[in-house]
Amino acid sequence: MLKKRASFWLAMSVAAALLSLSFACGGAKEEGPAETSSAGATEWTAKGDEGSVTGKVAFNGAAPAPKKVDSSADPACGNANPNLTTEDTVVADGKLANVFVYIKEGTTSDGKKIADLTFKVPTSPVTLDQKGCQYKPHVMGVMANQKISITNSDPTTHNIHPQPKVNKEWNQSQAANAAPLEQTFNRAEVVVPVKCNQHPWMKSYVGVLKHPFYGVSGADGSFTIKGVPPGKYTVAAWHEKPSPNGTEKTMQVTVAANGAVTADFTFDAGPTASNSQHGLKVMPAVEFPMLVRQ
Repeated sequence: MLKKRASFWLAMSVAAALLSLSFACGGAKEEGPAETSSAGATEWTAKGDEGSVTGKVAFNGAAPAPKKVDSSADPACGNANPNLTTEDTVVADGKLANVFVYIKEGTTSDGKKIADLTFKVPTSPVTLDQKGCQYKPHVMGVMANQKISITNSDPTTHNIHPQPKVNKEWNQSQAANAAPLEQTFNRAEVVVPVKCNQHPWMKSYVGVLKHPFYGVSGADGSFTIKGVPPGKYTVAAWHEKPSPNGTEKTMQVTVAANGAVTADFTFDAGPTASNSQHGLKVMPAVEFPMLVRQ
């Protein structure tokens, strides 16, 4: 009898430990519902009096120099991109690139909240390429449920692994010359980090929104958000540093009919921190199709 009880409690302990481990590792969960139109929601249509939000993103302080990435473990990366460097803070002439700028909330001039409107999802996909053992673009925007075409322009295998908080997490390998992968993010989320399990320095960030009013600052720090309905809005600018959640700044703007409003942002250098991406070893490509989470 004692042996039976001991065996029973041992089995229960093992089962409990395995269940706890599955939750700790982000075990498989059903994906939640996609973004859908709420009851009575109004579909937005352009009236011809839309305006724009433009601006530049400045960097205050000494810009950290890009760090050389040690890609010696994968010669294909070194051959494709001999000057491979980190991309977390790209500054030129005091202007900051790769900042995701978007309308966070607000109300149109006819009293409708932007969050209560629905917008047509573009039928054309956006492309996330892997070239020179870097993600191109480093930061991008997409609408919820819009298709993302993931391509591999490198002569080596990559491992694409988004790490969202509210969308489905997936992890998929893509060999050289393989067909494009097609994925979507079904729920709004700013932002979804994307990494490559095989090349740890490879990072990308995807801003997912219910509407099309977003942009990304270019090499000169400039951005433009077009087709914005007249109204009062909160414009937000997100940059990946400091990790892991980045920094977001906001500004209130009023867009007049057929008008253009300026929204300039400034990010500070902040304390100097070591870059954990530098010198990381190339890891074998691994695919975990069952690790999903809502």
